[in-house]
Amino acid sequence: MPDVSLLPVHARPLAREQVRDLKAHLDAGGTVLVAITPDDPIALELAGVEIADLGPDTEWFVTLADRPEASRLTGEVPVCGPLAVLRPVSSDVEVAATTSVRFAHGPTMTVRRCGPGRVIASGLGDLAAVLSHPVLSTYVHRLAAAHEPTRTDDIGVAVVGYGPFGGMGYLHGLACTETDGLRLSAAVDTSPDRLEAARRDFGDVATFTSVDDLLASDAAEVVIIATPPVLHADLARACLDNGRHVVVEKPMCLTAADADDLVSRADASGLALSVHQSRRWDTDFLALRRAVETGMVGEMFNIETFVGGFEHPCRAWHSEESVSGGAVYDWGSHHIDWILRLYGSAPERVSCTTHTRVWHDSTNVDQLEVKMIWADGREAAFRQSDLAAIRRPKFYVQGTEGTIEGHYQPLDASRLEPGRGYLSGVHHHAERPVDLRLARYESDWGLIESAIPPVPHPGWGFHRNLADHLLLGEPLAVDPRESRDVVRVLEAAHRSGADGGTVITL
Repeated sequence: MPDVSLLPVHARPLAREQVRDLKAHLDAGGTVLVAITPDDPIALELAGVEIADLGPDTEWFVTLADRPEASRLTGEVPVCGPLAVLRPVSSDVEVAATTSVRFAHGPTMTVRRCGPGRVIASGLGDLAAVLSHPVLSTYVHRLAAAHEPTRTDDIGVAVVGYGPFGGMGYLHGLACTETDGLRLSAAVDTSPDRLEAARRDFGDVATFTSVDDLLASDAAEVVIIATPPVLHADLARACLDNGRHVVVEKPMCLTAADADDLVSRADASGLALSVHQSRRWDTDFLALRRAVETGMVGEMFNIETFVGGFEHPCRAWHSEESVSGGAVYDWGSHHIDWILRLYGSAPERVSCTTHTRVWHDSTNVDQLEVKMIWADGREAAFRQSDLAAIRRPKFYVQGTEGTIEGHYQPLDASRLEPGRGYLSGVHHHAERPVDLRLARYESDWGLIESAIPPVPHPGWGFHRNLADHLLLGEPLAVDPRESRDVVRVLEAAHRSGADGGTVITL
């Protein structure tokens, strides 16, 4: 990110002697971000604006201007704080964002070019709120960088393992279609019917029956690998060695050695490597992460997650260990990733206990429990079961000031249809976001409970970030080193489960 000099919102107004240093910073190509307040005439002069109106400290909706820096960002977002509506008084001031006040839009963010540098003026007086906002912070940093996209054509994306209707190939194709800067350009599958479906779904898509044929063409710059996990490492290697950016479906691969090798190859070749950890964008997990990061439970020390029920496991490759890698590599790829993101690091010790007691037609175990311990004593557990007639909570998070819990809810789209009568529409329980319940302890009062609903859906967050990385050089949301840590835990858990629950030190 570029160098941005931040002026604290509640500091005294700018003094004349500070201007010299700021102008030197601008002359060196730096950016200065100022919060516009009525008692700061020097900041107004530096930004080339005046105050047209003032608003109280409340929630405002900020609309981003139609600029390249707003690409793939939500066009209108809420933010809280005091507001100053700005009026440019210099011809070199550009409006970067507006806010509706009494049904009239007025400038609330401007950019002024000062030689090689820039002054960004914010009429939103709480700069801390602006810079912690997921959209506005990105926008400000883009304005500061002043980088134009290096290309205007869309990046071609291929999916290896297009899959059945409604599967991962269709999902990635839909995401590319709805993400500026990406397009589904190719599909690879051994099934002619599935390749025909890809052409039917997305029109002018090149189709191939092998990865070698894809790599012999120039049909795509990015390859998304959506095959069973046992194939991930070799396919990713082949694509990286052929100069293609690579996205791997979860899990990244089955061993830490393969993960290290893939990261090393991507680094050496300057190519993007990421893992489609799609459930980082689940609206209930986003709500949980926000609650934790804002201190609602204090300091976390225990995280427990669960998925499962009491039912016959699927009879596709997901339940075949030689293809999937084992039960822990399926849902565990998501849940372990959640846990590591909440704690911010990998555990020190891992163990896993398993049961195979009912479903003997599957090579996966019926139930497993992964336990993780961090060096400072924090702990976590992931449980997956096909023998749980009563489901545990999806999330159970303890902190020094409170606890958050979220329970699965049925997802029922059953309906009555004329001529057909009752039609069942029960879907997988894990697809519906859960409502979270927070209980906090207040001294001399007791427990205070509140509900935390899922956050608004963020759309195609992973694919949007992929385009931002490739077109603007912004960091990957899913760094491959983070996914390597997930694989390390999954591999250790699989080994431990096969060895009766042995504790493995990472």
